[in-house]
Amino acid sequence: MTDYYTDSKAEAETGSKELRSGTESKWTSARRSASERIGRPTLVWIVYLVVAILVVPILMTFISSFASTATGVLPRGFVTFEHWRHVLGFGDYGVRANAIPGLTFSVLVATGGMILNVIIGIPIAYALSRYDFAAHNWVNTLAILPIVPGVILGIAFLRTYPDYRGSALVLIVGYCLLKSPYMVLTVQSSFQSIDIVKLEESARSLGASWPRAFLTIIVPHAKRGILAGCIITWTLAAAEFNFTYMVHTGDPEPFSMFLFRNISNAPYLQSAAAISIYFSIVVCAILILQLLGNRGFTTLNDDR
Repeated sequence: MTDYYTDSKAEAETGSKELRSGTESKWTSARRSASERIGRPTLVWIVYLVVAILVVPILMTFISSFASTATGVLPRGFVTFEHWRHVLGFGDYGVRANAIPGLTFSVLVATGGMILNVIIGIPIAYALSRYDFAAHNWVNTLAILPIVPGVILGIAFLRTYPDYRGSALVLIVGYCLLKSPYMVLTVQSSFQSIDIVKLEESARSLGASWPRAFLTIIVPHAKRGILAGCIITWTLAAAEFNFTYMVHTGDPEPFSMFLFRNISNAPYLQSAAAISIYFSIVVCAILILQLLGNRGFTTLNDDR
């Protein structure tokens, strides 16, 4: 009789626990479903709103560069290329104001700084991520130190290398130093997200030398960080004003000086054309870098 009573009580308790568990499970599922129905669309709309806030001013500036007048909120009188011709120095404005050589010079100098950053920044990021050595924290700090304002580095360059003022080499080296922290940090994050030791040991066990393992295994796995670092360093170097203003003199006119001249003492529509030219060049550069980055790295996983 006692055993029967005990078994009945145990079954009742088990059934009660299962009922509570089922109720809690349904309640949790309902809450999760409601959260997904409300939370996901809300998050998506927040993302759309933030993107719109960032893109709309750029888009309106680009549209305004083709307008004849800009009185009021919206520009009027489409479509004219007068402001673009004025900024670039074409047509009736004479070849002496031609901005194409300066733009070409800026693209080449920014590209040179980016390439130098790739050559120097990737090994630094690899060493900081791969090895634990003496003064590791100091080296990490020194790698980020050049993030100081460009005017400070410009004064340092003038005091240290006064004979090289105005040369393209000074701009390339200066752009590399100023933007190197962005390259080191982004590539370092990519290296830290993968198991470098395991990848390297696997490659070495299969007979690959260290340079081959580094160039064909380690570097391709960090291609997203390298590509992001290239885009950031190039776009920031192309419009670096403080350092360029301090160390560069004469022709051709760098792109940052071109922007300064067309924004500080120019009507709004002419400034809009200069800004639109900058964003057009940046968009083209980003697309080219992404294309080269996606095609320039090959790993075993990409071939499958």
